Amino acid sequence: MKISKVFGVGAVALSFVACTTNPVTGRRSVQIANNQEIEAMALQQYKQALSSAKVISGTTAAAQVKNVGLRIKNAAENYYASVGRGNDLANYQWEFNLLDDKQVNAWCMPGGKVAVYTGIIPITQTEKGLAVVMGHEVSHAIAGHGNERISQAMLAQYGGAILGSVIPQGQWANIFARAYPIGAQVALLKYGRSQELEADEMGLYIMAMAGYNPTEALPFWQRMESSTTSTARPPEFLSTHPGPENRIALLQQKMPKALDYYKASGGKL
Repeated sequence: MKISKVFGVGAVALSFVACTTNPVTGRRSVQIANNQEIEAMALQQYKQALSSAKVISGTTAAAQVKNVGLRIKNAAENYYASVGRGNDLANYQWEFNLLDDKQVNAWCMPGGKVAVYTGIIPITQTEKGLAVVMGHEVSHAIAGHGNERISQAMLAQYGGAILGSVIPQGQWANIFARAYPIGAQVALLKYGRSQELEADEMGLYIMAMAGYNPTEALPFWQRMESSTTSTARPPEFLSTHPGPENRIALLQQKMPKALDYYKASGGKL
């Protein structure tokens, strides 16, 4: 009884000192982990991923990944600066690479390190389709979904006692490793459904801000869902994602706002 009371007080205190509001969607989340530590460990993971993979360069697809990535990154930074949240992304060191891997997947590590696998390129089909993917993945990073998931793991392990304390480096590394598994599954953090839906919404807006027609999101996700019929299990990119009906309903609901951003960007893509 006494322990649960202490935890309750700690949890309430955390809700005041570490509650972050997403400037794009308005969603609130508890993020108590140190972003600098997360980004430093993410950089290590990213380097490891690149060292064990073939990085594609000098191709049309590789150039497209970098071009789309830069447009998405610039749109996100401009928006965050416009609402007084530019410091949120000030320490990001963006990098966009195409990796030779048949997995249908893409990801963005905290701090802006992005990887797109060649296996997803046939499904993106166009630069707009790639913008859907990269907008979604970049949104996970800039929304702090990694911090949120790691914070959930920290609270589950330490409870309210974590407030004002320092986690030993070895235990912190273990928490991070559980969130971002090393090896073949590097960076495939298992986001919750609410985070996936938020990344869908944010990604829709940010691709529109970057000048890409957000209506491309609907046929892209339909192609992605159709790709599961030819495989024994869903691609990693869909492993924790919402059902197609929920996703399409959300995208349709948010499309008018996304189209406003698209018109404001002067986009023609």
